[in-house]
Amino acid sequence: MTTTLDQRYLTFSLGPEGYAIPLLSVREVIAVPEITPMPFTPAHFLGLMNLRGQVISVIDLRNKLGIKPLTATENAIIICELQSGHLGILVDSVDAVLTPTADAISSPPEVKGSLNRECIAGVFRHEEKLILLIDLEKTLSGDDRKAMSKPAVAQTQSPNKVA
Repeated sequence: MTTTLDQRYLTFSLGPEGYAIPLLSVREVIAVPEITPMPFTPAHFLGLMNLRGQVISVIDLRNKLGIKPLTATENAIIICELQSGHLGILVDSVDAVLTPTADAISSPPEVKGSLNRECIAGVFRHEEKLILLIDLEKTLSGDDRKAMSKPAVAQTQSPNKVA
């Protein structure tokens, strides 16, 4: 993840912790809509949602990262534009847009035995709280990408076109 002096991040909460993703990867933030579950998908894959005629996969980022959700919270869905397509991520709350300076962002510490450390791109401090920068592309597994690609294929094919 490249950072510049004017890189802005959308910060959000997963459980009691603060996280952030590059603002340029965020399409919009919405209230939790009706989500249609899909069978035979990972537990963190909530299903599909219809966003103004576009079918978008939704994951529970808390479940994906092994974080216990807050009980009294207003959840939100962040619609992200990734290389692999659009993805909705369920979070406990959306907090702010921040612009940390490049020198304020540190590399995450090495943690022995950590399997998915590469999904944490950096860390910075905001108001005495540490914010972890998430690389959503690296968070997704092969199964996640397969689940995401199914609706994308369905929406790009014309109903009159024969495959």
